[in-house]
Amino acid sequence: MAYDGRLGRTVYSESSIDNFMDSHDRLQLARLRGLIRDVANFPKHGIIFKDITPLLADAAGFALATEYMTQPFRHLEVDLVVAVESRGFIFGAAIAKNLSTGFVPVRKAGRLPAATDGEEYVLEYGTNRVEIHRDSIRRGDKVLLVDDVLATGGTIAASARLIQRLEGELIGATFLLELAYLNGRSQVGNTPVQSVLRYEH
Repeated sequence: MAYDGRLGRTVYSESSIDNFMDSHDRLQLARLRGLIRDVANFPKHGIIFKDITPLLADAAGFALATEYMTQPFRHLEVDLVVAVESRGFIFGAAIAKNLSTGFVPVRKAGRLPAATDGEEYVLEYGTNRVEIHRDSIRRGDKVLLVDDVLATGGTIAASARLIQRLEGELIGATFLLELAYLNGRSQVGNTPVQSVLRYEH
């Protein structure tokens, strides 16, 4: 759900219970969905890519999307927003501003300058690695994890393990899009997950 300051009311995302959504909420979500562009055969043949750049270019759409991603966690006294390279940085920085918190990047291997911890995750062919600065999270920090898309969940699961290794408290994860048919939620255990737009197939 999300708070629309212009209306002074709470609105709900597609990952919330449909019974709590009124016609205004559904129209807002339909508008956001209309700003996501399908691109066939990208980055390789047979894949339909969900392009978020039209949404990013729409000032009202971008503001509403980031508010939807933020609102469920406003009452939890978040200390840090941790976001995953690279599109996650766009939303992570905006959400950190919304919550008046610090921002911590999780980056691909070799791109952070100071001492890091890293985690590998499995790809279709081989593995990849993400890293975080060792001094970026203090013991007990309440951390919100952010990315643009939840797909198979490998990157998010690796990032969650890094947060936990640094003794942060992972209080939730929030996404603009969720490809629900890939069941990425199963990779983050009991962590509360918020997604604004869900794709079932």
